[in-house]
Amino acid sequence: MPHKEGSLEAPTRHPLDWRSEAFYDQAQLDTELARVFDICAGCRRCVSLCGAFPALFDLVDETDTGEAHDVDKSLYGKVVDQCYLCDLCYMTKCPYVPPHPWNVDFPHLMLRAKAIHYRKGEVKLRDRVLSNTDALGQLAGIPVVTQSVNAVNHTKVMRGAMEDMLGVDRKAWLPDFATRKFRNVAKRASTSEVREGERTPGKVAIYATCYVNFNEPGIGHDLLAVLDHNEIPYELVKSEWCCGMPLLEQGNLEGVAHKQAQNMPMLARYAREGYALIGAVPSCVLMYKHELPLMFPDDANTKAVSDAFWDPFEYLVARHRDGLLKTDFRAPLGNVSYHVPCHARVQNIGRKTFDLLSLVPDTKVTVVERCSGHAGTFGVKKEFHAMSMKIGTPVFKQMGQAAPNFISSDCQLAGHHIAQGIEENNLGEPPLAHPITLLRRAYGI
Repeated sequence: MPHKEGSLEAPTRHPLDWRSEAFYDQAQLDTELARVFDICAGCRRCVSLCGAFPALFDLVDETDTGEAHDVDKSLYGKVVDQCYLCDLCYMTKCPYVPPHPWNVDFPHLMLRAKAIHYRKGEVKLRDRVLSNTDALGQLAGIPVVTQSVNAVNHTKVMRGAMEDMLGVDRKAWLPDFATRKFRNVAKRASTSEVREGERTPGKVAIYATCYVNFNEPGIGHDLLAVLDHNEIPYELVKSEWCCGMPLLEQGNLEGVAHKQAQNMPMLARYAREGYALIGAVPSCVLMYKHELPLMFPDDANTKAVSDAFWDPFEYLVARHRDGLLKTDFRAPLGNVSYHVPCHARVQNIGRKTFDLLSLVPDTKVTVVERCSGHAGTFGVKKEFHAMSMKIGTPVFKQMGQAAPNFISSDCQLAGHHIAQGIEENNLGEPPLAHPITLLRRAYGI
């Protein structure tokens, strides 16, 4: 393919035409995969991002001609399986994304391939189980059940059996389930006076997220403490379901649509009542701000929710710019190695967590802006765990070598993956704390 200069315009995205039958046509998909793979093989800027691009380039280099269009189409799945929809190639590397006429959207092309595989039933039981977070969450909140499940997760013999039966790597870190769900015990609302800012709504609706609700409720309690300290009135969303990101990663688009239908009426009510919607997991925020609007471009509720959704530090920094955030920090944090997760980077909101933590006196925040390799469920799968650790190795080394008092990531799953990598690379065992937890610690509350 002849060389053509990349676009200098900001990336834009086309709505996902997932309702059409053409979207699921295998022949049309193969034609588009061949076209995009040809462009990628001639560029190779994304070779260091993940396993998908090295897999593609190896397939190309193994052909007699060295041309992508001569790769056996039956081997395309080797590339698709390595993509975990981090979006970094689209947002940070590729010069041929729309509005460039070559119209390359590698992640959404991989999503289309995954959706076709899912519709054909080419999805493992393990992937169906791991992506059903609402069902898994039923294990949380029941002390006897959670203690038993957590014990299994920490037992070598049982982890070996889990690897054999489900393909969950025995070495991969797995989250514990909480004995008390966040939504069951958290204060439902605060009654502080509403103070509208020029940039920020004066009241917040908290979308707990599956992870905070079922696995680490302490992050949610820390967020509420920070809001209370800053006299920001909040309310827990009255009902919520999974955002759908784990289902999206499997190509289960009908499953995503089901979650969208469950969540949107409630969330849209808060949006239209002037609340800032906040969730403490970047993937959930990304889902509501960007992915669902591309799946449902004509849905008014989805548009309203997208416009109202904030990353927590994005909101708090804007609140600071409004002159309405307290900076009465009492405890220095020392040296913090902070990782910017992929699903935060691709929101294009800047380094808001770094900006806020840097306000804490006697605190140095070292930023690492590279994929950790965990990527939702990818890093726990037997066939991909070693690759996830390889992808994350530069992150582990950068964060561990900074001799941190804390390591931190807005994505707590990535944070635990990094902690494991730091330990396995003999770089120490610095404590892991979510940025919201660090902010509460700095306030001394």
